[in-house]
Amino acid sequence: MNPFRGHGLKNLGRFGAITRVLIKHGLGDVAERLARKGKSTSQEPAEKEPLVRSGFPSPRRIRLVLEELGPSFIKLGQLMSTRADIFPPEYIEEFRKLQDQVPPEPLEDIVAVIEDELKHPISELFKSFSSESIAAASVAQVHVAELFSGEKAAIKVIRPGIRKKIEKDIRLMNAFADRIERSFEAGRIIGVVNLVKEFERTIFKELDMFIEAGAIEKFSVNFKADDELYIPKVYWNLTSRSVLAMEHIAGIKMDRIDTLKAHGIDPKEVALIGLRSFSRQLMEFGIFHADPHPANAIVMYDGRVSLVDFGIIGYLDDEMMHQIANIFLGYAEHDYNLVMEALLDAGLLDEEGMDIESFRIDLKDISEPFYGRSLQTISAKDVYDQAMRLVLKYRIRLPRNMLLLLKTFIQTEALGKILGSDASLLEVTKPYAKRLIRKGHEARKLLRHLHKDARYMGRQIKELPRYVHAILRQTARGRQRIEIRHSGFERFDQKLEKGVNRLTVGLIISASIIAGSLVLNSGQKVIELRLNLFGGQSVPLTALLGLAGYSIATVLGIWLIISIFRSGKM
Repeated sequence: MNPFRGHGLKNLGRFGAITRVLIKHGLGDVAERLARKGKSTSQEPAEKEPLVRSGFPSPRRIRLVLEELGPSFIKLGQLMSTRADIFPPEYIEEFRKLQDQVPPEPLEDIVAVIEDELKHPISELFKSFSSESIAAASVAQVHVAELFSGEKAAIKVIRPGIRKKIEKDIRLMNAFADRIERSFEAGRIIGVVNLVKEFERTIFKELDMFIEAGAIEKFSVNFKADDELYIPKVYWNLTSRSVLAMEHIAGIKMDRIDTLKAHGIDPKEVALIGLRSFSRQLMEFGIFHADPHPANAIVMYDGRVSLVDFGIIGYLDDEMMHQIANIFLGYAEHDYNLVMEALLDAGLLDEEGMDIESFRIDLKDISEPFYGRSLQTISAKDVYDQAMRLVLKYRIRLPRNMLLLLKTFIQTEALGKILGSDASLLEVTKPYAKRLIRKGHEARKLLRHLHKDARYMGRQIKELPRYVHAILRQTARGRQRIEIRHSGFERFDQKLEKGVNRLTVGLIISASIIAGSLVLNSGQKVIELRLNLFGGQSVPLTALLGLAGYSIATVLGIWLIISIFRSGKM
């Protein structure tokens, strides 16, 4: 029974093509297991390496299959190369070899996309348009054009038909992912279905040029007053969903060391500019360029650095910015308590489900050997690989932006080495981390955090009735049991009785005073007694009763006050 039934004849044809590619690269039993239920009974010798011991195909063969399947699968492989929290190092190393350099589309096809998107003939949009592309990748390619204002622009155009092709491939990827998780234990551990969903979220962002243009604008505002980093401007009137028009930057690619020196530009200073700007992106703005390889960083002839190609951007909220600042500062000052607190605050460590102290010891063991060393003596890749072994050992799942950040560190370190930098990454970032932490204690920040906490509390209170209803419903159906225990009530009855007695005495005192007052002020005389006191005065019985009431009330009142004072509960 074909597991891909219902996906259409074209997709079934594509599935057949994928199956042939799998067989071509020695993964015939994988194709067999994906095409039927149950596990393979193949007894192929291990030396032929169709599968690793985990039951998952070898990294090299997966890479070759992805390359042959085309742009969508290459992009998926590139995403997988950033997921070192779920793939072992040998897989990551192979996935990093995936390149999406492909032949450019014919000029007439690119022109057709531009004219369809911008609703004008190309001759009315540009003074001139180059026939040769200056960059071509699987999703888009770039041409240089001259505007009628005389400015030069880089025109990035989404390849025609690529969106529909990716949509079809993603449907197949979802079907394959489901079968992989059913057929391979390793597939369930990795979470292949979630990986494809993540790819689907990210790839369509790369296909929307408005998103990239918006990211360029954010960087432009952030670095407007910066005299080291230059962000190209966007020509919004020439930009659409499939076309991005931005300022063309004239300069030198960052890895052309001899050319930089020939123009009197110090490569080490260029590296410092990159490190400083990266620190500001992380700890001042919360948005960072996540693909800083040499082709995406141009050194202008006046020594400034310009970033281009903003297709991959990472975002950090205020809390994560502070956590990253604390991690940097903790490492810079050998304060592992600060590093651990930041990791716990970020929710990366599970205090109940893992051995925190063992993690702390392992973290220190891999970190100490790298202190005080320059970029030339440290391999960020080695640090990254060791950190990922720790992540795999303790089964830590990292959020996508944290993974993007780690990948960006590797690329930044690689650029620093190319430029011969002897700077220390921790020393460069330390002042920015301290500044961010100081700002975190300002009243304005505290109020903003208080407001955010209040909103969070409001949401929790709003959801509380729903949770209570669910608990009571489960209890009524016999699926849950509510058990109430109380303690500390052993002497409660005695205390309650004493309180009631005091209240009763107080009421009697009040009643006696009121009654005595009424009797003494009454003009009626019930019985009049003759007393030989003070010269034979006659005293009515009502007066004696009133005096008696006052006397009793006074005695009881004094006794009540004394008992209250003696109990110490006044």
